[in-house]
Amino acid sequence: MGLIAEVGLDPDAEITFVATPVLTLADQVKRALADTRGVVTDVGSVKLAVTSAIDDPRFIGGHPMAGSELEGLDGADGSMFEGAVWVLTPTSSTPDSTFATVAAVVAELGADVVALPAERHDQVVAVISHVPHLTAATLMGLASDRAEEHAALLRLAAGGFRDMTRIASGQPGIWLDICAENRPAILSALDELIAGLSQMRSVVDTDDRSELHRLLSKARDARANLPTRGTQPGELAEVRIPIPDRAGSAAEVFTLAAELGVNIASFEVVHSVEGNRGVAVVLVDANMAELYRGGLLARGYRPAVQRLS
Repeated sequence: MGLIAEVGLDPDAEITFVATPVLTLADQVKRALADTRGVVTDVGSVKLAVTSAIDDPRFIGGHPMAGSELEGLDGADGSMFEGAVWVLTPTSSTPDSTFATVAAVVAELGADVVALPAERHDQVVAVISHVPHLTAATLMGLASDRAEEHAALLRLAAGGFRDMTRIASGQPGIWLDICAENRPAILSALDELIAGLSQMRSVVDTDDRSELHRLLSKARDARANLPTRGTQPGELAEVRIPIPDRAGSAAEVFTLAAELGVNIASFEVVHSVEGNRGVAVVLVDANMAELYRGGLLARGYRPAVQRLS
């Protein structure tokens, strides 16, 4: 179809993305680092293993939280990353230059950069991605089994059921590796889900209407408060953060934002022509600027905040 310009690794590539099954990531990242001179990142949904296996200043782990259940060219979408979260997992030795290069490319694709430690990332995606897929598959299996007894069941399935089980349409092959690579975090999240379902079963069994209402209301409120994208330029504030010119400084700025729930709309590192300091310039939601400033101050940074008009 003429979609591939050239086969193989380009030694002069400024950035190389490794997009292979998660169990092969470490070997393929090492190959990319050996055969290219630029920055290397990956797009795997499990991060601790590859981050622990690679100790090279030109590598930073990544995970775009985008895509669909469609496979191959059927899933191609030119706007796939617009408004999506793209997680980067820097370590304490990740240079600012590596972080900034990948973050800039990610931003050009329209995604929002969130920085998290690799272990924390794996714990989070187990809850919001991996276990939901396994749950959808289990629910779909239950409906399928029941359909053998009640022929009309799947014909009646619509609305919420289809929404909840859509992700079960994904290709099963990749989930074998994901479950193997992120087993501890997935098992922990499954245990919590099972405990929650057991609690819900008990509430329904005892007809505890007050507790059922509380649980459903809590879930409804949490669902309503899920973050959405939609920040307008007039609602932004510029935060300028003097940082030491050392590995990990820029990543700390992003990691703190993730911990506080502050979305960074834009980011760049400006290095001073004198001394060993630089300035991280970030744009954040103006309503969150003071919270972010306070967190930076608590960690020894001296940020300056200016609301954009």
